[in-house]
Amino acid sequence: MKRFDGRTVLLTGACGGFGRSIAHALAAEGANLVLSDYEPEPLMTLVAELQERHDCAVVAHAGDIADENTSETLVDLAVEHFSTLDIAINNAGIAQSFVRFHLIPSEEARRVLEVDLLGVFFAMKHQLPVMERQHRKGKRKGAIVNISSVAGLGGAPRLAVYSAAKHGVVGLTRTAAAEYAAKGIRVNAVCPSFARTDMVTEMLSMSPADQEKAEAELTRGVPMKRLAEVDEVVTAVLFAADPANSFMTGQAIGIDGGISAL
Repeated sequence: MKRFDGRTVLLTGACGGFGRSIAHALAAEGANLVLSDYEPEPLMTLVAELQERHDCAVVAHAGDIADENTSETLVDLAVEHFSTLDIAINNAGIAQSFVRFHLIPSEEARRVLEVDLLGVFFAMKHQLPVMERQHRKGKRKGAIVNISSVAGLGGAPRLAVYSAAKHGVVGLTRTAAAEYAAKGIRVNAVCPSFARTDMVTEMLSMSPADQEKAEAELTRGVPMKRLAEVDEVVTAVLFAADPANSFMTGQAIGIDGGISAL
């Protein structure tokens, strides 16, 4: 039996650096999928990929996660198509300009907070009641995995607003874990450092240094002295979501090559 057979999993940011790999991993493990991302065309392409490769059940809705209606619609889709919402992976997020605190444009700061923090709040606000109701009626357990960042575990120079938003995600995670532990719902956060996503690869390619030197500079504070691979982060996300991992809640798990150990 596959890990997520018969489970309905909602995934936001499904077309992003982690999202696409998470979606494929979940589909391979038997999950029914409810997917979301901002742009409709890449989302529909991903749906077609998943159905062709895994023959999985999947529905999708494109929308802005900073709009509360998007989260409400996604939860409604899960219940309408699959009757349950068992797992939610709140992965949608955006980065900020890599600049000192006082140089961050105020409108950019507002947008980062709306997507990276309020987006997670809206998502959980609509996910939690459905999971609680399912547990009350049939003892069906739920799990939420929020994608934070190592920037949510400590200071992050030149990423002040992003860091603040990701700290907020950890706060929401721990608070919800405490409030809903007796309601059959686990809530955890996964906190990656820089990983070999398209966004990071593009950022490295813009460096005046060659690729190897640019990567070494980016990872010089990482005890492992390298970027995370996407699959390493996906492994942690699936571990946090796994129904067999039934006693872990309220954790902010650093997938950071040892940064948070310093």
